[in-house]
Amino acid sequence: MAETQDWVPLGIDTNVPSMARVYDYILGGAHNFAADRQVGSQIEKLVPGLPSVARLNRRFLGRAVNFLMDQGVRQFLDIGSGIPTVANVHEVAQDRDPAARIVYVDKDPVAVAHSELMLSGNSNAAIVQADMRDPEAVLSHSEVRRLLDFDQPIGLLMLLMLHWVPDEDDPQKLVATYRDALPAGSFIAMTHVAKDQIDESVDKAAEVVNRSKSADQMHMRTHAQVSALFDGFELVEPGLVGCGEWRPDGPGDIADEAGMNMFLYAGVGRKG
Repeated sequence: MAETQDWVPLGIDTNVPSMARVYDYILGGAHNFAADRQVGSQIEKLVPGLPSVARLNRRFLGRAVNFLMDQGVRQFLDIGSGIPTVANVHEVAQDRDPAARIVYVDKDPVAVAHSELMLSGNSNAAIVQADMRDPEAVLSHSEVRRLLDFDQPIGLLMLLMLHWVPDEDDPQKLVATYRDALPAGSFIAMTHVAKDQIDESVDKAAEVVNRSKSADQMHMRTHAQVSALFDGFELVEPGLVGCGEWRPDGPGDIADEAGMNMFLYAGVGRKG
């Protein structure tokens, strides 16, 4: 039976899991359904440290946004933003500069609905419902054009996104399309599952996702393959490293389980 909470947008099949909602479940959020929790719990049994990985990704997001703010960036395009949780991009950026402008992009209706509620009254932030694999729709959207000045540097965020893009959709060309739309001095921040740093338990977890009814299928990549996604950007120090190793500010940025720090590759690149 479908769940009927009043926060569920019309037309949602709650029996089909969504990776945005599975991620919300792993982070301890409440905006997920039984199908999402089933996939999430199966994955957690195979990879018990997964909540640490999710937290490391969020901590990297905050460090990356602050780094870009230090470089003078005041506008952000967050693709695959997911269901709102703590320390969202607009909260980090607008805490430092209330005039900072942020556009979130996600295809999941639950993520979009809750982002709309969260951003109500914030004239410098918006959510766009779109698939990242349609960059023309994203880049030409009225809210993107209203908030982002493509003559000034933009911070493009693609966290935990590109491992959902299969090789046949050419993720390198996809990133290049977004890159070419950005002005010089823009940046990209990315995290991606590290194929060559994980054990067979993660392969089994990926199989759980790929066997589910979800349209999202995981495609893990090696360091060389993820590095190629930064083509046209100059990686800033320390380069493409484990998520917990990218400019950590304190103990909370690094997992106690050493392997969890390398579960994701993380990097920031600048367009010259």
